[in-house]
Amino acid sequence: MHIHFLDPYRPSGSAIHRLDPRVKFVLAVAFIFTTALTPVGAWPVYILLFALAISVEVLSELGVGFVLRRAVLALPFVLAALPVIFTIPGEALFSLNIGPWTLTVTIPGLERFITIALKSWISVQMAIVLASSTPFPDLMVAMRAVHVPRLLVAIFGLMWRYLFVFADEALRLIRARLSRSGEADQSGLKSGGSLAWRARIAGGMAGNLFLRAFERSDRIYMAMVARGYDGEVRAAPLPRLRPTDWAVLTCALTLFVVLLAFAFLFWA
Repeated sequence: MHIHFLDPYRPSGSAIHRLDPRVKFVLAVAFIFTTALTPVGAWPVYILLFALAISVEVLSELGVGFVLRRAVLALPFVLAALPVIFTIPGEALFSLNIGPWTLTVTIPGLERFITIALKSWISVQMAIVLASSTPFPDLMVAMRAVHVPRLLVAIFGLMWRYLFVFADEALRLIRARLSRSGEADQSGLKSGGSLAWRARIAGGMAGNLFLRAFERSDRIYMAMVARGYDGEVRAAPLPRLRPTDWAVLTCALTLFVVLLAFAFLFWA
């Protein structure tokens, strides 16, 4: 089966892959909410949540290294929370002098930043497992089955489809540029002009890419509307959940409630 390089789905016969998409979606969302609601500084609970994420990754047969490498890509976004290190009052750890400003790192601020980073990292791992073990059409059907608003599901679906349109248009532009570009025969000589020239060409290609992708997406949407598209995800009637699915769903939700209760009891 051909898999597009943008598609995160990795087929396998693991227990996680065989689980009903509705159960996987509900449990992934519940896990992320549990991680987000865990109080600051509840380190034992974070360790348990991380161990649970690792266990799911092993059961999915995706490979722990595969998931962890992809999860690292989300860590740069955690830098948006960096100011909390200096803005939350508390016991000072050390100070940094940057020109006329003095930034004081506090222990509560550092604890809050580490907490945010851990929550984001652990939550992204579970989202990666969900996307890598569930085909996107099945995921959309599961979202509608648990009554996620139709408009939200339609936005996700169109965004996903147009992402591939955007990538295909970019590949066409790169292929056209390579077919029209010359290369120097002598080693050590670079083809093309100066850095400013290359930047101007890259900017023109980016603008052209946006226009071509916008026009093509508009044509695709009009074709979908002409064929009766109204934003609803339609599929064959979903089968009833198996006893195994109900057991996994009940046990996992109970575990999440116990972890949250334990965290709020000792750290809230």
